[in-house]
Parts: sequence; structure tokens; C-alpha cells
Amino acid sequence: MLNDELRTGFALPGPPGDEPPTGVGRRRVLTWLVAAPALTMAVKLGLDGKPAAADPLGLGEFVDIGDLLYAVNLPTALDLVIEVTPDNRVVAALTRLESGQGITTMMAMLLAEELGARLSDVDITLADADPLEVLMFTGGSNTARVLYEPTRIAASGMRARLVTAAANRWGVPAGRLITKDTKVYAPDGRSATFAELSGDAAKVLTPAIAPKPKPDSECTVIGKPTGRIETPELVRGQAKYTLDLDVPGALPTVVARPPTIGGTVQSVDDSAARALPGVVAVTRLPTGVAVTGRTFHDAFQGRDALTVRWKPGPVAGMSDGDITKKLKAAALPFLVPPVLGKAVDGTFDFAYLSHSPMEVRVAIADVQGGKATVWLPSQAPIDAQNKIAAAVGLLPTAVTVHVPRAGGAFGGRLTHEPGIEAAEVSKKIGRPVKLMWSRVDDMKHGRFRLASHHEVRAVVQGTNVTSFEHRCATPEMEFDHGLGEAATAAGFSLPPTRAALIQAAFQLTQQTPYHFGLVNQLLSEVNVPIPNATWRSVYSGQVAVTNEIMADEIAKAVGQDPLTFRRAKVKADAVRGVLDTVADKGDWGRSMPEGTAQGIALHAEYKSAVAFLVELDCREEQPKATKIVAAVDVGLCINPRGVEAQMQGAAVDALSTIFWAGNHIDDGAVRESSFSDFRYARMRQVPSTTVHINSTSSHIGGVGELGYPAAAAAFANAYARATGKKPRSFPIFHGA
Repeated sequence: MLNDELRTGFALPGPPGDEPPTGVGRRRVLTWLVAAPALTMAVKLGLDGKPAAADPLGLGEFVDIGDLLYAVNLPTALDLVIEVTPDNRVVAALTRLESGQGITTMMAMLLAEELGARLSDVDITLADADPLEVLMFTGGSNTARVLYEPTRIAASGMRARLVTAAANRWGVPAGRLITKDTKVYAPDGRSATFAELSGDAAKVLTPAIAPKPKPDSECTVIGKPTGRIETPELVRGQAKYTLDLDVPGALPTVVARPPTIGGTVQSVDDSAARALPGVVAVTRLPTGVAVTGRTFHDAFQGRDALTVRWKPGPVAGMSDGDITKKLKAAALPFLVPPVLGKAVDGTFDFAYLSHSPMEVRVAIADVQGGKATVWLPSQAPIDAQNKIAAAVGLLPTAVTVHVPRAGGAFGGRLTHEPGIEAAEVSKKIGRPVKLMWSRVDDMKHGRFRLASHHEVRAVVQGTNVTSFEHRCATPEMEFDHGLGEAATAAGFSLPPTRAALIQAAFQLTQQTPYHFGLVNQLLSEVNVPIPNATWRSVYSGQVAVTNEIMADEIAKAVGQDPLTFRRAKVKADAVRGVLDTVADKGDWGRSMPEGTAQGIALHAEYKSAVAFLVELDCREEQPKATKIVAAVDVGLCINPRGVEAQMQGAAVDALSTIFWAGNHIDDGAVRESSFSDFRYARMRQVPSTTVHINSTSSHIGGVGELGYPAAAAAFANAYARATGKKPRSFPIFHGA
């Protein structure tokens, strides 16, 4: 596809003035002119340098999940292909999943800025799984961090060629031309659209002006609060999700699933189901019994008519208490005895937690003639391609995986069960199928955030913390969604065992933002075969939450206000900055009635920092949130409105999971079945969230997984201050 003789941008030394933005290594960003009749460029992040501003928050040299993802991008695979179409649109194929986090809008803003295009003229599509790619992976808050600089470099290269083409056509100096509104303009008013110039621009090997990104001072799109580019079609109901796609002949399919997690079919009587006029096929699967109908109503009726005898799953007989007991037994002992100071101890437990995005798990598959085509909203489509191929006995190159937008993900779309099931059914019945998990299926047989047990000890002398130890015990994390394979393919040395990889990831990503003396945090795992997947903030969603609750309790033990204590102990000025902002804007320390209180907490990860201040009214049986204020520093903020939305979403997740939302395991089965008993916060329970954006540097930080730990800990701390009770088990109102 690519003509290496036309390789340009920063793959090789360029002409004078052809320098990347600050912090970008000469060989880190590779761009190519694609051999095409119209102007098309491909861009890839290389391996020759470290991420720019590796430690902008001054927290010491540490790695987070985003860094691991950043590192395993190969210079031979494409992260973005950008083209100018004949109808004067700028189209980019993004190798990430849009699941409501706003990355398509962010990418459109970058292209509109650097090209001089109208935002409304930019379309962002989602690329199909590509076996030449090593990392098509959405997670770790890494999309902006990976693609910001390469996208701007590629777009500036396109702009330089469009301007050169216009200068050649009009016989005027290229330096006197500008781009605006998806056109090139001359000083005398002449103009030409990008589409009109595209063919000539595709032939320009050496632009007449340096392909150099704009200085920040000239940016008019980046940094401006911008609504989602897909908002019109969303509010009009025109947006297409997987089940909305019109795949000819695709038959609705549902699956009868076992009463216990991981149960299997012992026997099935499907005669009553097959007798129903709307039922087309009944297919036995490793995960259950699929019923295909002419409509979903027919499929559900057929499913309910089945008589299935089930073998119990591997956790049959195990309930919450048994799991907690195993986790407690696995917690490693503390290393530092509290002989030289006062010990402040805390023990915490978190329940399993369903991902439960608004769009349930879905897939469309057509497996016929030795080929498979699958439509699957996936955070790891190459891994999906490989696993679907294995399930239906094909080579990965015979499997096409299209990636539609997703209605939420939160880590739950890192695994591919719906795509595998749909492909298996399609192969067996010889027809395309449109497979849907019901909400009950998703709740009882989907993927869960791990339950966890935490034991924490801080040793204090006066107001100093001399040691801080955290022992985390969880079930074994399923870490088979392609990241390890990608890193290995990229030539990175990984520990030889899964357990060592998990421990390394835990150690590298779990850091404390405070001067807490000798810090020692360890993870231990036990075998509990309940399906799981990383959930928003990964380990930090429990570890950092626990640490921030402990920060409040340590402050109380040494006789200090929680804000004063944090300000004195925090390592980095940028982190102190968001803490000060939220305390100021949230009016920390104001007088409040008995039974109400403020809570504050912070978190630093993904090269970003955030602090939350919340207020709770606990005078009635259930706490009521009355105020939420956040301050966030992500470095250069591409879209403030997108950052605000992420913080608002994190606040809802935090309020829900600290107080009500969690899953019970009863005798090997999940008790909850829908949002009627999986108690996520309703709109009436969430006050407006005010978000203040600090910007202390021009680096690009991550935001999607940043906010949850601070928001969750702030709610827990407010509850403790309002009630005098130390929260120790989450959700607090989980019940028996």
C-alpha cells in the first residue's frame, strides 16, 4: 500500500525548518505519502524515543498503563490514514474504538486545526482490524498521548503540499498562501478547495514551505470547548451502532445461558423451540444454546421454550464470603514493624462490579465460503480477529473485523465473547446472524471488575509518615486481550510468566503522589474463575481509592486538616495546583450542618492530575450528594468540553460504586440481573459537576481513566466526616 520512496515527514531527516514539535524525536514520528490519485498520508509513532514530557508532574520516573501502550507501537504499522476526498472532505481512519469518550472529536479538531479545514468537513472513521498493526488497542488513556503529535505532523505535511500545489498553479510564492475553511487562499482572493488541489498535492515530494505544525499561539481550534462531532446524529437517532447496521440476511440470535457462572450444557431438548414458527435454528455452543429467529422476539420466545439441563460452573458453591476469605488469606504481611512510630491501619474490601455499558454486548457475523466477516465494537480488534479465527477454524487473514462505534465500554469490550459466539452460530447454520446479549446476560455472564481486599499500614512520627505499606489481594486478572502479545512482537522483554507480568504492571503503575517515606505496595492473586476485565482506572480504581481514604485517616491521626496534610506531603507542584484550585473553588472548610460534610481527594496518573471536592448530606438513611467540584491538569487540553464530560462521568461512576453499585456472588451465580437491582445513580441523585481546568505545561496527558479514583475517595471521605463511620467495604450500602 505504501510507496517507501515517498516516505516523508519525520521518518528521515527533512529540509531545514522541518522540525517536530518540542519533545518529539527526529525518528519517532513516521509519515508516508500513500500512492493514491488524491492526497493521502499515513502516520505512525516510532520507537526511537521516549514519550515527550515523560514526567511532567515531577513524580519521579514511573510508568503507567498508558506508557506501556505507548511503547509497543511499531514503526511499520499505521495508526492513522488521512485523505482528502473528491467531495472536499478530510477523512481519517482511526485505529481506536470510539465508545463515547470523544476521541473522534479530538482527532477531528487536530486535523481541522493543522490543515485549516472546517471541523464540519472532517470525518473520523474507525479502522478495521489490520493484522499488520501491532496495537489497535483502546485503553490506558493513551489515544491523545500517542496520536497528538503524529497527527499534527501528518496534517502539517498535507497542508504544505496543498499550499505548494496552489502556488504552482497560480504562480505565486507559497509563503503568501493560507488555508482556511477547507480551501487554499491567495492574497488576491483566489481560492481552491482541498479537493481541487488534491491530485496535484499528491505528487509533491518536497513542499515549498516547511511541513511544520502551527505554534500554539496560532491555534484556533485546539483548546476551544467543542461539542461532539456526532451530536447531531445522536440526538436525531441517526447514529448507527452494531445492531442498527443493515447487514443483508442477518438473523436475530440470542443465547440461553446457565444459571451459574461458567456452567455448560449437559443436555437440551429443543423440540418445543423448533416448533415455533419464528424460530430458524437452534445451535449448541460451548457457552450455551443459541436460538436464531426471524425477529428478536421470535428468538427470545424460542430461547424460553428450550429445556436445558446444565452442568454447574467452576465457582458453584462459592459465595461472597468464601471469596473474601480467600482474598484475606492471600494478603501478604507487612514488612515494617511499627516500633519507631504510631501505626495507622486500615482494611478494605471491594465487591465485584459489572461493566454494564448502556449498549449490551453485541456482534454481527457472516461466516461462509471459508471467510468470516464480523462487526464487533472492540477495544482490541486484532486480538478479536485472532480469537474468532481460532474459534471457527480459519486463518486470521480470512477474518475481517469491522469496528462500529460502541455505546460505552469501560474495559468490558477488551474481550470478544459476542463476536466468537456470533461467528460460531453463523458457521453452523450457514447464514449471517445478529447476536445480542440481553441485559440479564450481560449482568450475570459478562465481565467484572475484580473484587479485592486491601490491608494498609502507615507509620507516623509527629506529622511525618515514615513508611506506607499496601497489600492488595485480588482474583487472578485475565490479561489475554493482546497487550502482552503486542509488546512481545514489538521486541520488548516481558517477564516469562503471566503472574510476573501482572506483578510488574502493578508495581509500575501504582505510585503514591505523597512523600510517605518508605513506600511498599504488593499484589497477591488467588484463583477465583469468575470472568473479569480491567475496569476504568484498572488497579487505581481500588488501590488509589484506598490510599486516599487512608490519607484522610492519617491526617486525622496526626491532628491535621485533610487539605493541609495533603498540601504538605504532595510531591509535585502540578498536583498541589489542582488541590488548591478545587479547595478554593469548592470553598473547602466552610461551616456545614451536622450530618453533612465535605470530602477531598486527589489522583495523579497518565501524566495528569486531578482533585475532587464533594459535599454529602447524610442526615437521612441514604446519603445525598449536593456538590461536586473537580480540578484537573492534563497539560495541553485539546478539548475542554471533552475533559469536563470525562470528569462528570467519573463522578457518576464514583458516586454509584462507592455507595450502591456492586455485584453479589451467591452459590456461584450473580445475584443482580439489571439496573433495577444493580443500583447505579440516577440523574436525580447527581448534582451538577463543576470542572476547572489547570494547565501548567504543554505535554499531553490522559484523562479517560484519571478522574475516578479521586472522585470515589472524595465521596468515601465525605461520608466518613459526615457520619463518623470509617468506610471499609464498598459499595457501602451493598447489603447482605
